[in-house]
Amino acid sequence: MSEPGSLVRALSGRQTARNYHSYVIAEVGLGIASGRFAVGSILPNDAEMMGSYGVSRTVLREALKTLEAKGLVEARAKVGTRVLSRSRWNLFDRQVLAWIQEAGPDAAFLASFVELREQIEMQTATLAAARRTAEQVRMMHYWLNQRSAMATLCEPFALAEFEIHRTLCEASHNPFLRATSGLVEFGVVQATLARIKAGVSDFAAEKSAHYKDLTDGITTGDVASVTSAMTAILAQDSHWTLPNRPA
Repeated sequence: MSEPGSLVRALSGRQTARNYHSYVIAEVGLGIASGRFAVGSILPNDAEMMGSYGVSRTVLREALKTLEAKGLVEARAKVGTRVLSRSRWNLFDRQVLAWIQEAGPDAAFLASFVELREQIEMQTATLAAARRTAEQVRMMHYWLNQRSAMATLCEPFALAEFEIHRTLCEASHNPFLRATSGLVEFGVVQATLARIKAGVSDFAAEKSAHYKDLTDGITTGDVASVTSAMTAILAQDSHWTLPNRPA
């Protein structure tokens, strides 16, 4: 669930865990994100969890270690495994974002996310305009065409739109910005989900001109055009993600 595109694929329904280990991670992770396992609480003991999920102690312990590495829990001798506050969660982790997405992020979380996304995407686009390769330009045009071709199919459309943004992350040639592709994908998904709920049938039309300007600007290295286009794209997405925020 941590590979690029996994958040988009969840638009069509929850993905099935591949094995018992991933199943326990997903169930407990979602339980924490949804508040079923409250922050500050101690998770049920091993025997209870082994019975609930039908797994061995080894599988359970490995799953809890994975959740601990993501910052969701902390194991302490003679105390148990405590659920940590959201400030400790690794919010750059796609799987953590997937659980938050499935649980339903609150308005405050989305507002904070939008602030960060705007900073990341503007910086990424600016650097990409100056540093992109010919192959990255080719991929931008390919995904731009796919975005239009898949305009009425929410999941393929969202994947194409995400790949445009992921290509920008790669084209920045900045390893820290490349590592933010999970956040970028989360942003595309949130804006798409809002459009689905509103009954939008053509997902591409609203921002088609902006994406063309963005791709053309990347092609020619026109930083001003890229900045203007990305500003317009983010304004539209922010309006859908945060309905009370002016477009």
